[in-house]
Amino acid sequence: MQQILWTEIAIKVVTGLMLLLVPLSALAIAGLARPPTGLWPRLAGALLLAIAASIWIGLEYPSARGSIGPAALVPLNLFPAAVLIAALVMGTAAPTHRGKFVLGLGAITLTLLAFLEIAHA
Repeated sequence: MQQILWTEIAIKVVTGLMLLLVPLSALAIAGLARPPTGLWPRLAGALLLAIAASIWIGLEYPSARGSIGPAALVPLNLFPAAVLIAALVMGTAAPTHRGKFVLGLGAITLTLLAFLEIAHA
């Protein structure tokens, strides 16, 4: 179970740092539509980093209260995956094929992590 959580920490930290530090460039490289300002991508990056920090606290200090455990990570992964899948199905996900591929890969990764956390919880 710890390997799954460490994998999730790594994914969320890398994605969160990219969105926090270079939000508009990260979106352009991924093939996604660029918003007029970097506020919302930066906010999403900060949330991803906060989730990763909470998972790390739960792993390093098992007796700590308030950290995010595997049961809470299931909906935190399934809901964004559902939103990405819905956007892909409706055709409003991204303007480029690369963007659609990145979002599809993200949805698959989030769904896989959620199912692995369900299986090992």
